[in-house]
Amino acid sequence: MIIAISGLSGCGNTTATHNVAKKTGLRIANYTFHDLAKEKGMSFYELQEKAKQEEQYDFILDKKQIEEAEKGDCVIGTRLACWLVDADLRVWLHASLKERAKRLSVKEENVGKSLKEVKELVKKRDKENAVRYKKLYGVNVGKYEDVVDLFINTERYAPEEVADIIVAASRILPKKKNRKAARIAKKIKQIIEEKTGGN
Repeated sequence: MIIAISGLSGCGNTTATHNVAKKTGLRIANYTFHDLAKEKGMSFYELQEKAKQEEQYDFILDKKQIEEAEKGDCVIGTRLACWLVDADLRVWLHASLKERAKRLSVKEENVGKSLKEVKELVKKRDKENAVRYKKLYGVNVGKYEDVVDLFINTERYAPEEVADIIVAASRILPKKKNRKAARIAKKIKQIIEEKTGGN
């Protein structure tokens, strides 16, 4: 079983991914811009800036996530997870901009910044990411309704409860596969292969 968890920054993707994996015994297939930034020896925001100019960073990231998911049985939790892989269950996590900024204000890259500054950074990042995903893959992350099977407002539930809801949903999988989502995942994989030469 493959469970894909998506949502904007600060919605709780990483926490939910780890909690669901722990509760289900599934492998975690998570590789994010934070991981790539560490590998490249740069800060998260430096990588964000570079990714605006150089498409290769998105392709490296997304290709790695697809490869991890294709190994089977896993939980993958990234912004594009619901579009990126042919999952059995696709979950969208939601939280308001204010709440997301509050959560992200304690992250290492935001230490010393005011909540207002973090809020502006998150808003800017959301917009820039949306533009990139549209340009690279034709994906509109604001239009997730046709792609996801489950929507959770993470402001209303504790992290453990969010995981419990996802695990419960994984036991009652949709009767039919989401063909539209599967087509999008296939198309994205083809784009990445073309752009990277299959390497």
